Amino acid sequence: MDMAVLFDLGVVALRVLLPIYAVFIVYQCYAAMRRRRRPEKPLVTLCNPVTGLKLPVLFWENTIGRSKSSDIVVDDPAVSRSHCVLLRRKDGWFINDVGSKCGTFVNGREVHGRTRVLIDDNISIGNSEFEFRRGEEYEERLRSSWFFSKVSNKPAVKSYKLMLLVTVFHFFLCVEAMFWNDGSDTYAPLMLFGALAAVEWGFFCISYFVLRRATFELEALALFLTGTGVMLLVRQVERSAYVQLAAAVIGMIIFCVIIKVIEDPDKVNKLRIPLMIAAVGLLLTSIVFGKIVYGASNWIYIGPFSVQPSELVKVIYIFIGASALDKLQTNKNLLEFIIFSVICVGLLAVMGDFGTALIFFVTFLLIAFMRSGDFKTIILAVAAAVFGVTFVLRFKPYVADRFKAWGRAWEYANAEGYQQTHVLTYIASGGLIGVGIGNGFLKQVGASESDLVFGIVAEEMGIIVAITLALAVALLVVYARAITTRSRSTFYSITACCAAGLLAVQLSLNIFGATDVLPLTGVTFPFISSGGSSIMACWGLIAFIKAADERTYSMKR
Repeated sequence: MDMAVLFDLGVVALRVLLPIYAVFIVYQCYAAMRRRRRPEKPLVTLCNPVTGLKLPVLFWENTIGRSKSSDIVVDDPAVSRSHCVLLRRKDGWFINDVGSKCGTFVNGREVHGRTRVLIDDNISIGNSEFEFRRGEEYEERLRSSWFFSKVSNKPAVKSYKLMLLVTVFHFFLCVEAMFWNDGSDTYAPLMLFGALAAVEWGFFCISYFVLRRATFELEALALFLTGTGVMLLVRQVERSAYVQLAAAVIGMIIFCVIIKVIEDPDKVNKLRIPLMIAAVGLLLTSIVFGKIVYGASNWIYIGPFSVQPSELVKVIYIFIGASALDKLQTNKNLLEFIIFSVICVGLLAVMGDFGTALIFFVTFLLIAFMRSGDFKTIILAVAAAVFGVTFVLRFKPYVADRFKAWGRAWEYANAEGYQQTHVLTYIASGGLIGVGIGNGFLKQVGASESDLVFGIVAEEMGIIVAITLALAVALLVVYARAITTRSRSTFYSITACCAAGLLAVQLSLNIFGATDVLPLTGVTFPFISSGGSSIMACWGLIAFIKAADERTYSMKR
């Protein structure tokens, strides 16, 4: 058989294989997360000696009150809606009254501040009394969350096997980029793949053997996404691919540092004020020294390099929004967070970075709801946002232009809808399996490697791979929600859910903006879009999701 025919058959085989392989990797990562689960059982039990009622205590931090949104609901008119907080720390169990009307008592003594609780102690809440017992005394079966409700007995895939799957996928991308190009250096993708593989396996070895992490599924998923974004760049701007890889390394360091820093939620609370000052300082720096790009002054150039401070502020914002549960209940803490949120969104509006401002606002809604469960706060915030959007459209004409073309991109194909129409055209030309890395035409359109990267992926790798990458990020919301049912602290629950929510909102704005479902906002596709600041922020955000898993902090050999 002629060599040219064999080559063409190999081309077709590889292009068909890549979508199937991408789906398989994402499935294996999430299947491993789901299977590696510790048994659900109460940590301690609250027993009412009068009625015989037994209440399981499932979390490291638990709200106790009459409200149905409380972790432990006490049906007693004398109990406040949010009465007290029962929490576990390294030193043992503690209880703290959070401003209830009747107070909280341990062995007949009123609680002031955190008070230690020991096994067999008597806790009085309103007219109800409970004995503090061991978790084994709760005999009923607990209901697991949906994500873990049908956990298989089949062992999860080994971490090193996941890494092999990811590395081989990136090697296939390398091969595709080597043989389907426009005459550029044939071996450039191979050199980049070598550097990428060294980074991936170096991070794996450090995590597994030095930090002794119990699991690696989340990191493998992030490496899969990061490496795919890096390999896509090699046939667009080769230098940018190496910059992206270097930024990813910094992001991995940030990932490890954050997990270490937040091991103790009480210590994190002491960092709130310094971090607030740092965040506001970063945004002010952008206003003073930032260069206007696409209408927003959010880029600071230092020689040949550029930094987007607002991306790093996303990580800080999650830090500030969460705290230990008994601290969250204070009005001072809540007021500080609201003021900080208004300042951040206001500064982003002054910068003209309305896409990031929208992400911050949605994250604020998530945090506010998780902290209070109060829809009135959410409705008030949304009303204020509607007023703000009206104000922006009145005084920022270029934003109004984007809204003008929204949903009618083909009517403005040579003006405001230029990018969206090209994205839609080249997504269609890519079909199911794509035209091959380097063979796409969308890369000739401005911001194709960042704002429009979903179109690049769909054109060069096919719509199946593009949707798979999107699902890999979107499903983090499901995973984060599931693992927080066993979180060590409300701090971890809020940070994990909000970090996943932030990534999902950012993903939606990127994809739907590029395809004219929503106005084009200029935000990035997490892990895939070109941008050093963005990739560092993404790794910092998934650190919160990783930290929420109780298995993160120890590993038994």
